[in-house]
Amino acid sequence: MTPDAIEQAAEMLATARRSGTRFDRFPESCRPGDVAAGYAIQDTLHGKLGEIVGYKIGCTTPVMQRYLGIDHPCAGGIFAGSVYTSPASLRYRDFRRVGVECEIAVRLGRDLPGGNAPFDRDSVADAVAECMAAIELVDDRYVDYGKLDAASMIADDFFGAGCVLGPPRQDWQSLDLAACEASMTVNGKSAGRGTGALVLGHPLEALVWLAGSLAERGQMLRAGDIVMTGSMVETRWLEPGDWVDVTIDGLGVAAVAVT
Repeated sequence: MTPDAIEQAAEMLATARRSGTRFDRFPESCRPGDVAAGYAIQDTLHGKLGEIVGYKIGCTTPVMQRYLGIDHPCAGGIFAGSVYTSPASLRYRDFRRVGVECEIAVRLGRDLPGGNAPFDRDSVADAVAECMAAIELVDDRYVDYGKLDAASMIADDFFGAGCVLGPPRQDWQSLDLAACEASMTVNGKSAGRGTGALVLGHPLEALVWLAGSLAERGQMLRAGDIVMTGSMVETRWLEPGDWVDVTIDGLGVAAVAVT
């Protein structure tokens, strides 16, 4: 894509995000033709919308790959001001169509410079300061997301709308994150169960993927960044008055209510 086309696409998304209107699709003049172009648009969009404090990773589990029909991980940014401490209460009207996902989140204690690539599970684990149960907030900002390709969704942060973080655990190394059982309830009723092993075999493999993806684009994960590793259950779309609990063995609970 040309710089002008990237700018045109990013401005279309920024305008829709600022105004709260639903995005339909890109015109052919600025539609990203591949994943790399999607990330180029995303980077430009970030420059228009604010400070990035971390990343979400989508489609890291079989359930989400089936749900969206995408067979590879996809990343988006997490903006300052969209990270909430559990228990959180959010306004339904601040979203177009708010959804929730059940995840293990990590917070980095040190940088992962791109020059250290290729990464592996041990090298990224050394950079993780905290793990926590988390709820990813997603927003269906689209006229019909089923008609959008992966590159177009990547350009718009892949549904990302923030996260709710449970209490951090600094001694997470004593846990087998792959074996941790996770569950989500909506209004007290089960909305899905899973284990950390569903996330690319181990949640830290999602972090390995992200660190490598950023390195390929000349970027890096930094100390303090939050990373959402991917949902272990299918997305649940909420209505006003709904409340959600995510429980992960060894990591505790994250909770959010939508009013």
